[in-house]
Amino acid sequence: MELQSGNVKLRPLHLSDAGRMVPLANNEKISRNLRDGFPHPYTMADGEDFLSRFADQDPTYFFAIEYKGEYTGNISLVPGQDVYRCSAEIGYFIGEPFWNKGIVTEAVTLICEYGFKQLGIARIHTGIFEYNTASMRVLEKCGFTKECVFRKSVTKLGKLWGEVRYSKINPAIEEV
Repeated sequence: MELQSGNVKLRPLHLSDAGRMVPLANNEKISRNLRDGFPHPYTMADGEDFLSRFADQDPTYFFAIEYKGEYTGNISLVPGQDVYRCSAEIGYFIGEPFWNKGIVTEAVTLICEYGFKQLGIARIHTGIFEYNTASMRVLEKCGFTKECVFRKSVTKLGKLWGEVRYSKINPAIEEV
């Protein structure tokens, strides 16, 4: 499964992505905006472990982001369970050399279309640390709605922070 718009392509992850992913992921500016499961430093063993778990999925939930044919980061939809089975959580990272080029905005748009149309997801959501305003702007550009702030709900960088919750509802569901 590949998704493309202009210079941005989402494609399945490959074990061979480790050589490109690890140097981009090994960046404190990236890890401070992600959950602690994304380590810093980010080692080759971390990259190989991640890719061994999420490469070659069917259906695909974790994608590599390419820009002009070059690996730049990852994006995913994690399906909910039980009563949340019609929802999915979006997550992403992109290497610092590719920031401020509109790549993530295009990748979010692509994966949301895929989630709604191909996977039948009703709601895509995520939580953003209150200091990550760049990610909030991406989501707002992509039509996500800020739902609430969970005050002092996450611990990151040795401090308590608010988590800003965003969601986007499948337009086909909203029409009903």
